[in-house]
Amino acid sequence: MKNIMYPDYNNSIANLACSVLKYYGIEPPNDSLKIADDILKKEYKNVVLILLDGMGMHILEKHLEPGGFFRKHLIGTYSSVFPPTTVAATTSVLSGLFPNQHCWLGWDCYFKELDKNVTVFSNTEQMTGEKAADYSVAGKYCPYTNILDRISDAGIAAHFLAPFRNPFPSSFQEECAQIKDLCREAGRKYIYAYWDDPDTTMHRHGTGGDKIRDLILNLEKDVENLVNDLEDTLVLVTADHGHLDTGGVVITDYPDLCECLVRMPSIEPRALNLFVKDGMAEKFSRLFNEHFHDQFLLFSKREVIEKKLFGTGVNSMRLNDMLGDFLAVATGGLTIFNTAEEQRKFKSAHAGITSEEMIIPLIAADNGDGDAVFD
Repeated sequence: MKNIMYPDYNNSIANLACSVLKYYGIEPPNDSLKIADDILKKEYKNVVLILLDGMGMHILEKHLEPGGFFRKHLIGTYSSVFPPTTVAATTSVLSGLFPNQHCWLGWDCYFKELDKNVTVFSNTEQMTGEKAADYSVAGKYCPYTNILDRISDAGIAAHFLAPFRNPFPSSFQEECAQIKDLCREAGRKYIYAYWDDPDTTMHRHGTGGDKIRDLILNLEKDVENLVNDLEDTLVLVTADHGHLDTGGVVITDYPDLCECLVRMPSIEPRALNLFVKDGMAEKFSRLFNEHFHDQFLLFSKREVIEKKLFGTGVNSMRLNDMLGDFLAVATGGLTIFNTAEEQRKFKSAHAGITSEEMIIPLIAADNGDGDAVFD
């Protein structure tokens, strides 16, 4: 087992979104993030939050020097949510809610209305890739209020930039140019800018090597140039989760386990949501722990809810139906994929409860003095 770290729901990425709402005088759904509140005491014309997917603190320390722009402007570290993965964490950034409240739990979620595992971002069936429904399944059954809409309703301009959204930036440099153009427009505004690297590249190539280092150095340089070109603007940089180099196995290579399952695991390959056939729970628990006790913790549904693994506060009424009989959570360097194709594709992964996956940075900079914004 590596360094196990559970999410801190008093000090998490969902709390960051609540700080943004609080800054604009809007009542947040959960407590705000103290380190963010401290830097949001000054009024800026523009607040920009840039989320670089997968750029956890472990990755920063692995590739960037302490004197570089990102680490020089690091104001603190804090926690992702569980699971530390893009679907759960970015939905928390967009809502201020914990995963137990918004229920966008991971890449694949179970919906009892369809009796299917659905890949929520693409709205497709998990194993076939076919369209799951003529409507957004997660949007219909797990709706939430976007904080950008709440900010806009309060009379402040709010913008969301991402490679999959109009005007569809094709590079991070282009996205930074779009941020710059928006910041120069009149009036106060909040800009949330998502970029899918270094996550996408690390999945394919792992977390080490010159390719990843050069990529992160370029992202750092682009942000530094952006900050230097802006006025009356606070730029926050964070990540949704970290990354871990992993080995992989395929669950179908364990027919004794598959014989016990009602359907293929959902949520994430390092946070496996497991529905077990009637009368086979004890057998499944015994077999799973025989195979993976040194790499995964196996929790019953009751334990997951009691531990508040997905978040504090009042659970969504949907949570109970979306969770299976067991949740297997990675604590080591092993990942359990549903297919051999997935196993070949991913050199690094996330969604477990190691510190490498859970700890994320909060970077803050403006162009006031060329150094840390708040000394």
